[in-house]
Amino acid sequence: MWILLLLVFIVLVFGPSLWVRYTLKRYSFQRDDFPGTGGEFARHLLSRFELAATVEQSQEGKDHYDTRDQCVRLSPSYYNGKSLTAITVAAHEVGHAIQYGKQEKITRLRLRYLPVAHFLKKAGSFILFGWPVISAILHLPYAIPLHVLAVGVTGMASVLIYVVILPEEMDASFRKALPILIEGNYVQDTDIPAVRRILKACAYTYIASALINIIFVWRWLKR
Repeated sequence: MWILLLLVFIVLVFGPSLWVRYTLKRYSFQRDDFPGTGGEFARHLLSRFELAATVEQSQEGKDHYDTRDQCVRLSPSYYNGKSLTAITVAAHEVGHAIQYGKQEKITRLRLRYLPVAHFLKKAGSFILFGWPVISAILHLPYAIPLHVLAVGVTGMASVLIYVVILPEEMDASFRKALPILIEGNYVQDTDIPAVRRILKACAYTYIASALINIIFVWRWLKR
């Protein structure tokens, strides 16, 4: 039974993340039939939709749309690459630029609740790491329930961050990037199933991270 539970735990923690990495890597081989790189494609889409955003190269694996600087940032392999993954990830990040450029309702969820989640996470972290020091300096009793509460608040705030972000990610993938790629004839019909997998991986990255946080909180509170 313990071995089975351990296997289930490993699958839940590492399975989604490994699947995301495998899917993105699977379609990362270079294609001569694409006229430009992921970075060039992102610039093309921004120009097409008349968005006042820029495109920059980021660190590997740090693909995102910076809402503050209004900048699409892509990994070097996607920014300079001509793979199906590069083109699809670029379209996904431009999908975020469209969301914020048009001030769509989907962005309000992040703007309203993400600051609250970050505040709770910081408050929980302060209690978690700061209280033992304060307790030692002021000679106050160490409160185990307070410590457990801090772990719970920090963990659940981390989960809330991903819950808030997920609808926005799904919209960027399947209501923005997918129609753009299909209707604009940027990919071949035979590529569409793979494009769907890549876009799902882009969105489900956050589910994998949320699962890890949920399991962490559950294991800690069970102690």
